[in-house]
Amino acid sequence: MAIEVRIPTILRPHTGGEKAVEGEGATLDELLADLDVRHPGLRARVVEEKGGTNQLRRFVNVYLDDEDVRFLGGLSTPVADGATVTILPAVAGGAGGVAGG
Repeated sequence: MAIEVRIPTILRPHTGGEKAVEGEGATLDELLADLDVRHPGLRARVVEEKGGTNQLRRFVNVYLDDEDVRFLGGLSTPVADGATVTILPAVAGGAGGVAGG
């Protein structure tokens, strides 16, 4: 059994347009490394090196079975076969006021 990873539209060029891909790994970090072998460049869009350590990019949210991995252990979060990982870009913005007035 594998781990399903749901891919946002902005990252689909790295997966050949696929909305979901499968990978393997005992932790989120291992899963992302496996995905990068299968879909080169994907990991670099999700993970950055900062201060000598790897961490999730600030404007990328990753969920393991609907739980934010930042509260579960980040890249060291254990991932079990059959789990679903969702990658979502953070959304921000807006007009900040009432349109037309």
